[in-house]
Amino acid sequence: MFKPFITVLFFLISTVFSHAQNFHFVEATIDDIHRALSSGQMTCREIVAGYLDRISVFDQETKLNAITVVNRKALERADEIDQAIRNKKELGSLYCAPVLIKDNYDTHDLPTTGGSIALKNSYPPDDAFMVRKLREADAIVIAKTNMAEWAFSPRQTKSSSFGVTANAYDLTRVPAGSSGGTASGTAASFGVAGMGSDTGNSIRGPSSHLALFGIRSTIGLTSRDGIIPLAWDRDIAGPMTRTVRDGALMFNVVAGYDPADPMTELGKGKRKADYTDYLDENALKGKRIGVLRDLVFTEDADPEITALFMKAVEDLKNAGAVIVDPFEIENLQQHRDAPNFCRRFRYDMHEYLKTLGPDAPIKDVMEVYESGQYSPYVKGGLENFGAGPLDVHPNDENPPCMEYPNHAGRNAFKADVERSMDKFNVDAIIYPSWTNPPALLARADEDYKGDNSQIIAPATGLPAASVPMGYSHGNLPAGLQILAREYREDLLFAIAYAYEQATNHRKPPRRFPEIEKVTKFAKTQ
Repeated sequence: MFKPFITVLFFLISTVFSHAQNFHFVEATIDDIHRALSSGQMTCREIVAGYLDRISVFDQETKLNAITVVNRKALERADEIDQAIRNKKELGSLYCAPVLIKDNYDTHDLPTTGGSIALKNSYPPDDAFMVRKLREADAIVIAKTNMAEWAFSPRQTKSSSFGVTANAYDLTRVPAGSSGGTASGTAASFGVAGMGSDTGNSIRGPSSHLALFGIRSTIGLTSRDGIIPLAWDRDIAGPMTRTVRDGALMFNVVAGYDPADPMTELGKGKRKADYTDYLDENALKGKRIGVLRDLVFTEDADPEITALFMKAVEDLKNAGAVIVDPFEIENLQQHRDAPNFCRRFRYDMHEYLKTLGPDAPIKDVMEVYESGQYSPYVKGGLENFGAGPLDVHPNDENPPCMEYPNHAGRNAFKADVERSMDKFNVDAIIYPSWTNPPALLARADEDYKGDNSQIIAPATGLPAASVPMGYSHGNLPAGLQILAREYREDLLFAIAYAYEQATNHRKPPRRFPEIEKVTKFAKTQ
């Protein structure tokens, strides 16, 4: 008498399982997740469980080591979102999007180490501004990601707190630094998107090495509150995503004024209402794009990446762009050689550590140097970056090192870039994000060359983005960098999206395929 009931029950279970099996976690977008939820194909718990499965199956087994800690409450938050969906409650724009967060963003419920074993058990009292905004938009912080210790290295992602991260496309190579954990984790589909930070290279460089879209915004448009600093008047935080659209969806949530970050006074009223409005596959038509040959045909440029870049120029032209080649920046070499960097790490860290309250593990970052609690490779960085005074603002040093936007050298550099763009009447400038492929892990320092991200955007404060432009040496990603005038992030999204749609270069790393949906996480706990 129970046979018909058992048959129906088996059918229902099989149908649900089949639906879950049909959802592809590899390369899933935020829109894919929302479609799966709205159709009933997946629950938020199943979505989050699937990404937790991927981390569990792949991260340590492959020695990718992108993830530092997993959020134990991620499934609980997923259940709350499922309940809200059942009750037809309004949810934020990123609902149920599992996001990877770099280990220098404050998270009240997860440790924030900045890559240092000295902060291994540091739980900040609250979330960074951007983390709070993501949670308010109903995104789910699924895990934290490894980073270069104190964000010192653009070369590699190695911390004393969690070890070495590899490149998801080739586990013998670097993901660059310092946001390499976010880059490799996002590329391997351990989350739908990730968050990184960029003082000189650390969003755009790892994005280039992992075939991601990554954007460094104009200084002043986005808050750095609650992010462990390296150089506060150069630091930027932002999304790293597998598609430009996901980058725009994330940027919509995290960009904007924050009273806790005085630098965002500069950007008040400058952000666009919705950056997805500029995602048009025809956006390149009529855009004037300058080819900055000084950062293309360098002495040590890899010929395969140069060839990829020249193909990108042709692709842009075929999509309707007007190519201005050559394009030159006035006094570029003079600005590159200028002493435009303020050594303020010790001061900025002192200000950050005060936000941790009286129980902060350290009061002065140079306590780390004195105790020996660091990886050998950062010794020189601590000596260099930590050489400044503890409690004297750079403006008040003798001689002063004026904070942006009042630094004469940086202002002159920015003025020359913008004047050159006006002279050639270009909308944006392009060059390879790196002119060389990812270095071998064993030769991360010796083979460090071709990092173009350090050269223009950080000093000038201008926005730049990296978008995939293909693969060199078989399967090693390379990125096209696009730089625009201040607060023209809308143009960066537009150009990157149209180029992405015209070329479709992004492909997932082969070592991280779909896995069977036999999960230890999906069951109600």
